[in-house]
Formats: sequence, C-alpha cells, structure tokens
Amino acid sequence: MKVLQINSVCGIRSTGRICTDIADILTREGHECRIAWGREAVPPQFQQYAVRVGRFAEVLAHGGKARLFDAAGLGSVAATRRFVKWIKAYDPDVIHIHNIHEYYINFKVLFQYLKQSGKPVVWTLHDCWSFTGHCTYFDIYRCERWKTGCGDCPQRKNYPKSLFFDRSARNFELKKRYCATLPDLTLVPPSKWLGGLLEQSLFAEGPARIRVINNGIDLNSFSPTPSNFREKNGLEGKKILLGVANPWGERKGLDDFLYLREHLGEEYAIVLVGLSPEQRDALPEGILGNLRTNSVKELAQIYTAADIFLNPTYEDNYPTVNMEAQACGTPVITYRTGGSPENVDPASGVIVERGDRAALLDAVQRFLPRPVQGAECFDKNLRFREYIELYRELCGEK
Repeated sequence: MKVLQINSVCGIRSTGRICTDIADILTREGHECRIAWGREAVPPQFQQYAVRVGRFAEVLAHGGKARLFDAAGLGSVAATRRFVKWIKAYDPDVIHIHNIHEYYINFKVLFQYLKQSGKPVVWTLHDCWSFTGHCTYFDIYRCERWKTGCGDCPQRKNYPKSLFFDRSARNFELKKRYCATLPDLTLVPPSKWLGGLLEQSLFAEGPARIRVINNGIDLNSFSPTPSNFREKNGLEGKKILLGVANPWGERKGLDDFLYLREHLGEEYAIVLVGLSPEQRDALPEGILGNLRTNSVKELAQIYTAADIFLNPTYEDNYPTVNMEAQACGTPVITYRTGGSPENVDPASGVIVERGDRAALLDAVQRFLPRPVQGAECFDKNLRFREYIELYRELCGEK
C-alpha cells in the first residue's frame, strides 16, 4: 500500500510529527509513505519521506496574496500543478490531507485533481479552517457565520490575516464547491467536539464520512521524569501551576494566568513554557517564564515537577499538552473548550466553564492531588494505527 500525506510541515510541530509517526508505522509494516510539505525544514531522520511542494519564493507570494486579498489557499497555482503531476507519477493508493492553509498549496487545483482521480481521500482536521470562509477557530467571537456562508468576518485581521479585503463569503462558497463535493472523502476530526461541528458545516450535505480518531503521544518520551527543576529555579515547597503553549496569547489564556497570579498566595508558583522573549520580559513577579524548548526530555521534566497543569484555553481541538502532562503524572484543570475536556482523566482532573476565572481560581485552591489513571490510552501507536486500519478499509483490504 502506498500512502501520500500532505501537510504544511514534516517531522516538526504537532501536525508534522503526527505525519511522521504514521509514516513510521506504515514503513514498519512494509508499506510505503511520502509526506508532501511546504513550510520550514525537515529533520534529517525524516528526509526519506519528504517531498517539497513549491519553492520559498512561491510561499512568500502566496502569503502576500492572502494578506492583500483574503486568499489563503488560493495562491501557489503553478506549484500545485507541478505537485499534481508528481502525484500522478507516484500513484498512491490513499491520499491523506492534514493542514493545507499555510500558503503552500492551492486547494482548488488540488481538489479538482482529487475529484477526477477517484482515489480515496482522508482529511484530518487539526482546526476549523476547512469549513469556514477565513478563520481557524471562531469560539472566542462566538461566531456562527460558518453555518450559513460567512461574510463580514470578525477575524479578518487574525490568522490567516487579510489587511484590506473580506472575501470570506467567496472563500466559503469555493470550499463548498470544491472540497465538500469530493465523492470518496473521509473526514477525521481528533475530537467528538469537532465531529459535531462538521455535522453542522458545509460538509453536512455532501458525501463525506466522519470518523473520530484521537491524537496520541509518545509514551516513551512523556512519562514521569524526575529532575532538579524545583531546586534549580528556587521553587522548593511551592505548589507549581504549569502552562504550556506555542504561541501564547488570548486564545491560550495568558491573561487568565495573570489573573491567578494576582489572586493566589505566595505558596503558589506559576511556570509558563513557550513564551516569546517579549512576553517573558513583561511578566509580573511570581511567574517564571521559560522560552520555547525543543527538548522533549526537558519538557517532560517540567511536567513532572508541576503539581497541576492548567489549560485555560479559549479555542482548541484536542490539545496534546493535556495528554503530555497526564502521561508525566500531573493532573489537569482545563476550561470546557472544544475537545479539551475529552482527554482529561475525570478521576483526577477538573473541568471549569470557559472564561470563569473565579471558578478556575477556586478549582486551583480547592484542588487535592490525585493520581492520574489510564495514560496508556494516549499511546500514539494505538491511536495512529487506527489510520492504518482506515487506509486498509478504503483500499478494500481485510
């Protein structure tokens, strides 16, 4: 079986690592896999899978077109036509799409080919861009235009930013025409929450099937990992509240951590990982800001050192950080946002209504340490094997 995955990055960030994890499983079982990518760089160990879509200059031009004309996913025409030519020569059995909204591929050209190819297509939705006219998430704005056709977008100046024009209604219609009519399409949301949105989206009346497959993590990397983190940072005897995000901002609840710092006593310490230098320099006393780390071991040590992992997220799909923290033995308190509650152990974690800072503060102050159970279900080998089973099903294999 030959599988082609398409994603903005390969082997880096959460979506790029999902791609390479799936490719590794396929390879171990004697199958073949390539990962088409368009942004950043590919780590050396994953070069065997990587196929570049477009050139750097084409990405810049696509990004410029998106900024000027609200046209994310509508540039890179020549690059996508060259890529389609390559797909025809490679002739995969299954085509698996991930993120295609980072200025490297033209979805009209791609889906025109997919429709005439007759090949089964899997599309993992890591956010909501596939069924909106512009944005990747809409929860903060409580926007429901994505149900009826978009237009007058309240997030025009958020990613993917458009400086002058609002063409969200046009973009919505293009996705409905080209994406939602694909005859052999399986949509894979990582959370039940996103699956429920799809049933109300532009895909609802089309032929697409919906199958939830949760994301997973590497339990060899994320497990209880003792260290001298507390001693090194002068946090002995403190109750450590940890937050991890990249990037930080309103969507990830940075202001909520500032609120907690104002209202918690000195026995609590807040540690935030993933801040920019500017954000770290602006932190008040009592919050330790770590810059982004690419060391999985260091991150596991920080998770293990914390008493509570806090995820006051306002927009999210199926956050990996919840799983990573629990796999390291640290319970989670999160807002009832998107699919975030779906991967929190109900016996050890706490769910708070989104944006209720007073309830979040109360949950922290009342929290009693409880052992985390069932982290084995987060094993990426179990979760991503479900993709292999789906490929076989689509190819008619037993």
